[in-house]
Amino acid sequence: QVQLVESGGGLVQAGGSLRLSCAASGIIYRINAMRWYRQAPGKQRELVAAITSGGVINYADSVKGRFTISRDNAKNTEYLQMNSLKPEDTAVYYCYVVAGPYNYWGQGTQVTVSS
Repeated sequence: QVQLVESGGGLVQAGGSLRLSCAASGIIYRINAMRWYRQAPGKQRELVAAITSGGVINYADSVKGRFTISRDNAKNTEYLQMNSLKPEDTAVYYCYVVAGPYNYWGQGTQVTVSS
């Protein structure tokens, strides 16, 4: 059974930092893309950051210079280091994994940034 377990969300003051983790298990195919999305109340889910198996990275303009995505292939885990957090970063953050012909979503973790 495939599981994506997220951790690291929480409440932080503006300017603070959080580190999200997403550990994938039960996946039999090689993991290709790993991504982080977020969804704020009343808004559409948006792509925050993505990293390919070859290490190519992309960020949403709104987080460039503040967020860093990384992955540990040996552990099937991806991370999102979030620095200089702003109230507008408040959202539920979801990890997303592409493996073979399949894609999987994490359960989501709440990030709340107070002003």
